[in-house]
Amino acid sequence: MQRARPNAGNTENPGIMNELDGLSALIIEPHAGMRATIHNMLTVCGLGKVDHVGGSNQAIKHLGARPYDLILCEYALEGGQDGQQLLEDIRHHKLMPLSTMFFMVTAEGDYGKVVSAAELGPTDYILKPFTADRLLERIARALEKRNVFMPVYSLMEAGSQREAIDACLEGEATHPRHLIDFMRLRAELHMFLGEPEQAEPIYRKLIESKAIAWARLGLAKTLFLRERYSEAQDMLEHLVDNNKNFVDAYDWLARTHEAVGELDKAQAVLHDAVGVSPHAVRRLRKLGETAFEAGDHDTAEKILKQVVSKARYSEFRDPQDHVRLVQTLVRKGDPVQAAAVIRDLDKSMAFQKHTNVCSAIASSMVHEYTGNETRLNEALTTALAASKDAPELRPELKLELARVAIDNRMEEGAAEVVREVMRNAQNGAAVARAMAVFEKAGQGELAQKLALESRQQVVDLVAGGAARARDGDFKGAVALMQEAVAKLPDNPQVVFNATLAVLKYLDNSGWDERLGQQALTYITTVRRLDPVNPKLPALAGLHQQILRKYGKGPQGAQPRKAG
Repeated sequence: MQRARPNAGNTENPGIMNELDGLSALIIEPHAGMRATIHNMLTVCGLGKVDHVGGSNQAIKHLGARPYDLILCEYALEGGQDGQQLLEDIRHHKLMPLSTMFFMVTAEGDYGKVVSAAELGPTDYILKPFTADRLLERIARALEKRNVFMPVYSLMEAGSQREAIDACLEGEATHPRHLIDFMRLRAELHMFLGEPEQAEPIYRKLIESKAIAWARLGLAKTLFLRERYSEAQDMLEHLVDNNKNFVDAYDWLARTHEAVGELDKAQAVLHDAVGVSPHAVRRLRKLGETAFEAGDHDTAEKILKQVVSKARYSEFRDPQDHVRLVQTLVRKGDPVQAAAVIRDLDKSMAFQKHTNVCSAIASSMVHEYTGNETRLNEALTTALAASKDAPELRPELKLELARVAIDNRMEEGAAEVVREVMRNAQNGAAVARAMAVFEKAGQGELAQKLALESRQQVVDLVAGGAARARDGDFKGAVALMQEAVAKLPDNPQVVFNATLAVLKYLDNSGWDERLGQQALTYITTVRRLDPVNPKLPALAGLHQQILRKYGKGPQGAQPRKAG
């Protein structure tokens, strides 16, 4: 017998179920009975491709294997991670296409908690209990908007941000109902392209037409990126005073305080933000680290313990969080508890990348404090050797390793660590922090020497790649610069020149799909590391020129087919 379908007459699109027929969905729900109920509802609504999982780790594996058009995620997940934390992981690790519709499913009692998830951009939320008709209505609304924005999403995911801006302008003209959303997206695209001066008038126009909090936040970001910190701070303080739940504004206000060296104020703002949205692990981590740098070790201990506890259930847990907690406990004079944290690290993350080097760095701190010289030397030797193969380790942990090494007569190992941090530094301030390790040990001349050596090594690397390209050895230039990025993933100069090498190879040697994707990844990295680099538009322009040359540009960027 054919199952009766819900009455779709109350939706804006009477043919909605025909549109749903080819779409795919993922249900994330811990209770088997509820999974079956939602699965049946989606089937009744017309979706023919529905997967379901019981928890966050299974969801991550499914999302890593294939994209979905629709995700229905229960807020109250089991296993230690809630739906908000899972959404944070999915967004941060880019496991969900722009076109995916994400619904947070929650009981009415948890609604207040779900509101804080809005900062992470779910498409919508739906309160339990709900009917198939209600679910269909909400999906129809989201699908209608997705269809309007799909041309822009497709261009963005193809790396054609400039064309996406033109598509937004066209959308503003043809879909006035979504004018504000198109303007917002256009401003964000200019910010992504490193053009805050282009984004500023769009945000100002939005503010004039309607007092929109996120438009004011966008304007504050344009001021921040141009180092107009005082103006940005005034605007952000006004935002948080008038929008107590606007956590993104808190984050940027904290960044503004940090940029001018006001760590105590940054800590206070982050504390308020965590009060509004207590589940976001990355914000908690930032608060703990800021408190540590500000010398508030009691707060740092409390918050970093929460980070370790909450991150334990994430598929992306990071052993470096344990090291920061150990560092805090040692600074507080509690080696016994610090040793317990190391044991937990070794046990709970035995198979995680970099667990061994993190354990060795943490152990060196504890053994230095307790005066166990034999164990200290063993831990330092292990940590110094392992750190050479761990370019992703946070620089602050590497610098702490260098400090312990130099204070315990391992100057050569410390120098190599500091040299590597300097080579990978994003800016002059990062180099200065690295130099301070040797300066505080009374070796200022050595610090200067290391800085000069590191700078010259980067110059030589870049020059070597450029020379090979000039000689027509485009393949060799790419290989050299790929190796450089693997060693120095956070150096904007290195990543920029690696991008240039890849683009020149593609331009002169023909299209290569893997290198085409790598070029897009490199350009995104440069934008993250150096968003106002004046050469970025030219680099992006060359990328678009090459895409058009091989027919890989906007004309090929059709909406993704479901399934």
